[in-house]
Amino acid sequence: MRAAEQALRRLELTIVRRLDGMLHGSHQGLLPGPGSETGDSRVYVPGEDDVRRMDWAVTARTTVPHVRDLIADRELETWALADLSPSMDFGTAAMEKRDLVIAAIGAVGFLAGRIGDRFGAYVLHERHVHRIPARAGRPALYGLLHSLMDAPRARPVPDPVTLAEGVQVLSAARRRRGMRVIVSDFLDQRPVLDPAAERPWERPIRRLAARHQVLAVEVIDPRELELPPVGVLTLTDPETGRTAEVHLTRKVRESYARAAAAQRAATAAALRRCGVAHLVLRTDRDWVVDVAQFVLRQRRMT
Repeated sequence: MRAAEQALRRLELTIVRRLDGMLHGSHQGLLPGPGSETGDSRVYVPGEDDVRRMDWAVTARTTVPHVRDLIADRELETWALADLSPSMDFGTAAMEKRDLVIAAIGAVGFLAGRIGDRFGAYVLHERHVHRIPARAGRPALYGLLHSLMDAPRARPVPDPVTLAEGVQVLSAARRRRGMRVIVSDFLDQRPVLDPAAERPWERPIRRLAARHQVLAVEVIDPRELELPPVGVLTLTDPETGRTAEVHLTRKVRESYARAAAAQRAATAAALRRCGVAHLVLRTDRDWVVDVAQFVLRQRRMT
């Protein structure tokens, strides 16, 4: 318990000192807008701004197209969907993917708490979707993160709960408008390599995004993108427990890298079709820098 408490305190200090420091200035949430409170007008940027936010009064006075920014709502409920399926218990770099899931949810939780949002989570684990109620305040967030850290490693089980089912639960259970965060590797039991093909979770996420702001955080380990030249290797599918011995020739490694790149491209294309923000975090990179760069990029685009 003491080790977990120390890990959470280090996570909080990392977010408060590094991440919040990189995001200095007026804080309007992790994803700026859309909200319901109007802000200042500014010059319209073709290809970046939504014409539905055109400020016609200022445009008429200045004869230059202007849009009006929207300030993100305060005191909303932020909910996260944390994927703790067996594929998340994997990592070959600085951390395991499940550690990165907790870090990402901690970052969202601490930033949401700074503006007064209540924060809750649903957790995909084996056959069930577990609910952690939304509460405001630092002690409640610590309790939520403790629950994620203490969750046992998922075992391969028949008919495990899927990401699509988890998104459906998230969408149906919490109707009040706010921010929704999905943290997963977005890997399906049957990989989809065609960028035009619909993913199993795509339609539920699209319905969720019709009502809420949605951030999809994709967690990746470098060994999921390419394999090392180590000769014969025994591989285990964490979702099913099946193993296979593979001779990693150059041709096999190149084919694997092409398939992995195609799968990630298909995921990115599906999330674009859903109209959600997409953040990629890797176990071999500084996740704080990646989150900060993503937020600043989103603010420039809004």
